[in-house]
This record gives sequence, structure tokens and C-alpha cells, in this order.
Amino acid sequence: MNNPFSMSFGKMPMQFISRIAQTDRILDTFRAGDPSNQVYMITGIRGSGKTVMMTAIAETLGNDTEWIVVELNPERDMLQSLAATLYSLPELHKLFIRAKLDLSALGIGLSIEGSDQIFDIEIAIDRMLSHIKKAGKRVLITVDEVTRTDNIKVFVASYQIFIRKNHPVFLLMTGLYENIYEIQNEKSLTFLYRAPKITLEPLSFNAVKNQYQTIFSISEKEAAYMTNLTKGYSYAFQVLGYLKWENKDKETDELLPQYDQYLEEYVYSKIWSELSENDKKVVQSMSENGETDVTAIRKGLGMTTSEFSVYRDRLKKKGLINTEQYGHISFILPRFDVYVKGMRTTEDIYSKRNM
Repeated sequence: MNNPFSMSFGKMPMQFISRIAQTDRILDTFRAGDPSNQVYMITGIRGSGKTVMMTAIAETLGNDTEWIVVELNPERDMLQSLAATLYSLPELHKLFIRAKLDLSALGIGLSIEGSDQIFDIEIAIDRMLSHIKKAGKRVLITVDEVTRTDNIKVFVASYQIFIRKNHPVFLLMTGLYENIYEIQNEKSLTFLYRAPKITLEPLSFNAVKNQYQTIFSISEKEAAYMTNLTKGYSYAFQVLGYLKWENKDKETDELLPQYDQYLEEYVYSKIWSELSENDKKVVQSMSENGETDVTAIRKGLGMTTSEFSVYRDRLKKKGLINTEQYGHISFILPRFDVYVKGMRTTEDIYSKRNM
């Protein structure tokens, strides 16, 4: 049997922990006769399982003959891609031909005799969606890892028009905390500000433990230890499971150097590079002292309450710290403190060499 775990981002692994409640919330809403929402945004830190969750929803609806699923690349002209994809689907292509939709002027399909050419892409999609609605079908559009770009702005503005016209079109997007925040606060995209947002929290402790125990035939105690090492972080669940599968003769603690290395190279180094200098000072203080008390950390850094609040909120929005316990903060990501200590040591050595 091949390794059931995967360390590749964006790929549906053989073994993954489904987020049942959040997934069902989206599916139930989209499937409703009169949907209360036709947009959902899935957000979370890198490796939290955003793409996996979106893919699972897309596959579920894609297996329903009532649904048509279209995945769009946010780096391209999304309206053009949507029209071209819809037109290319065999069941819809026949529908559009019968309706004499001539999109040849837009570079889509061939000219149809006896029909009027459509020269505007938004009008073209509007007409296509009208015929799709008459056929009793719904369209799910998925967009992975969105950022505030011109492509997104133009597409969302048009999508809002399609919604106002009561077209059966649904949108599911994923993005990092900060990117979703930027998009929702874009003045021209106030429509998305009201869109419901699903924030991915750590995976269920019991679900992770049970999968590890079943797959590796280990004791509940050892499975719980492995689970604690992941802190419920989806990517960590995959990495530790992958390493354990490849090294079944080794104790879990022997895998920690490789575990730390994969987390660093695939996730943590990127996160670190995006932190400001003061962000780094806060997490360095937390990692070096093992401190969680906000007052102690703030005083140690010589910051006022208002100054510290700025960085605490920034780190919270990036998904790095937990602020649920009043007066305390703690790391959400597994062994991130180990990584930060290593970075501090490396930076100190580099600094001394250049003195």
C-alpha cells in the first residue's frame, strides 16, 4: 500500500480529516431551494486545509447531475475563462447551440448562422446562465487562494450582477486571513464584506488521534502524543503521518528533526518572511521565555498597551496566535517556537559575522 499521507499542497490526500459541520453548512446552504447565501469564503493559515475542504465540496456537488462545477484561475481573465469553460462542457454546449448563442466575436465557439453575435463577455455569461437556469441546473465556481487583484475585482463586480438577476450561480473562494481581509475591505467589493466567512480552526483532537491509532496500529497513548505534536494543524497531520509511514521502525521522537525541517521549508520560512520586525520581536519573546502572559510579554518588549495590541491583532489575523484566554496568548502552530528559536540563533550568528 502506498503512503496514505501527502505533503503536497493543493492535492487531496488519501487520508484527511473532514470538517463535517463546516462542510455541511456550505452544502446545505447552496442546495437549499431558496439559498440564504450564494457565496462562502474559506480562510485560514497556510496548510490549514482550505483547498482540501473546497475540493471535497466541489467533488460532492460535482457528483450531482443538477450541478456544474467550474474552477477558475485568479491569475487569468476570470470572466473569459468562465464563459469558455461553460461553453466547452458537452451538455451545455448543445444547450447553447440550440439557443443560438453566438460567442464567436469573443473567441468562443464558431459563428452561428441566423443569430446575433454577442460582443460583451458579461452579457454572454448572463445569457448562458439564463439558459442554464431554464435547464434546471446550478453552477458552482471555485477560486483557490484569492488576492486583491484587478482580475478578482472585475469578476466579483460582475458576479454581484449575476446574483441580483437571480441566476443559479454560487461562489466558493479560499484565501489567507490577510488576503481575505483586504478583499472584503476593498471599497468596490462591499458585496463580499457581507459574505459569510468560514475560518478553519485546528482539526478535532479525537479525529486525528483515531486516524493515527487506526492507520499505524499503535496505542492510544502514542497516538495522542503524535496528535499533540500536530496541535490539530492540518499540514502537520499530513507531514507527521507521512514520516511515520516511511519510518515505521523509528520512534516518533526520532522523526522530529525531519518533521521540523518540513514545516520550516514548506510553511514556516514563508510565514516568517512576511512578518514585520516588531511581529518577529513578539514571537521571539514568546518562544524564548515560554511566556503567555500578555502583560509580561509587553513589558519585556518595552511596548505600551496600545502598541502591543496592534501586533497581537496582526498575529491573530495571520493565524499564528491564540487569544481566547483573557490576558494570555499562545502559539497555534506546532513547534513554531522551536523554529523561531532557531531563526533567532541563526540571525545572531549572521549578525556577529558581519560586525
